Amino acid sequence: MSGVIADVMGGAGRLRLNRPGALHALTLEMVHAMTDALLAWRDDAAVKAVLIDHAEGRGFCAGGDIAFLRESALAGRAEGRRFFHDEYRLNHLLFSYAKPVVAFMDGITMGGGVGISQPARFRIATENTRFAMPETGIGLFPDVGGGWYLSRLPGRVGAYLALTGARLDGAECLSVGLATHYLPAASLEAVKAAIADAPGEIEAILDAHAVAPPAAKLEAQRADIDRLFASDDYEAILAALAADGSAWAAATLKTLQAKSPQTCKVALRQLATSATLPDFAANMVMEYRIASRVLTRPDFIEGVRAVIVDKDHAPRWDPATPQGVTPALLDSIFAPLEQEWTPL
Repeated sequence: MSGVIADVMGGAGRLRLNRPGALHALTLEMVHAMTDALLAWRDDAAVKAVLIDHAEGRGFCAGGDIAFLRESALAGRAEGRRFFHDEYRLNHLLFSYAKPVVAFMDGITMGGGVGISQPARFRIATENTRFAMPETGIGLFPDVGGGWYLSRLPGRVGAYLALTGARLDGAECLSVGLATHYLPAASLEAVKAAIADAPGEIEAILDAHAVAPPAAKLEAQRADIDRLFASDDYEAILAALAADGSAWAAATLKTLQAKSPQTCKVALRQLATSATLPDFAANMVMEYRIASRVLTRPDFIEGVRAVIVDKDHAPRWDPATPQGVTPALLDSIFAPLEQEWTPL
């Protein structure tokens, strides 16, 4: 079992994540299964569109196989780096896919789940959607194209999400453009069947089933986010939050103080750099450089230990302070590789 059910339903190819015990977190085998199916459908005239959803259990996709990546790093093996390499190829394949892709973000959509949903032309949020890029809490970074997507959100929302790992509901995803439509979860199977029957009418089908979402709670904080997260300097953001005096700023500062200083500084540089890049492939070259270095640095191994293995939620970050994350360290993380990432 690859953890993916790939089949054709009417005029649509359908990729169903099917690893319910791990909230459909992606393994390398799942990445390869999705890539193989997309390559086969790319030149199949009978397949007019692609649907990405999850099968049984809660979904959509909780991320990548973090425990596997940690074990690979601890053992000094190359599998972790290969996982990123091939996952990023899948992300780019989806981003550049000529046929319309519809991703159903019905449930938890984090990390790797963001990577396979955000490239889609149509991104469906529901009342069950819980979207986040929580990597600062485990010493990783918001990858799988996170630099590209987050840096292009309105105002400073992307920097806020990258640093805090804040979770957004479906209405909030729609309000900032992470979702294109908001549908009731109960309508999704009918919508998928309709798209399979008429894959040339996707937008009309989605528009017909879309409903007005609840008020987006994030909107109440948008002005504060834009003001307090205005800088690409992490210490300046921390100082602005500390000086603000509001309860929201104090709570946000406390959240950031628990995150990996290295990851927070990496994420800010990542987003600022991505905003200047010419295309998504260039973004993935940058993110593969970061991933190759961060995977073997202390914070990733320690962060996964604290959050996923021992669950003591008391990581000992190294460097322990933002000041300890020097420009030279960041330069080394972003430096070119001997073997750079390339798209399929």
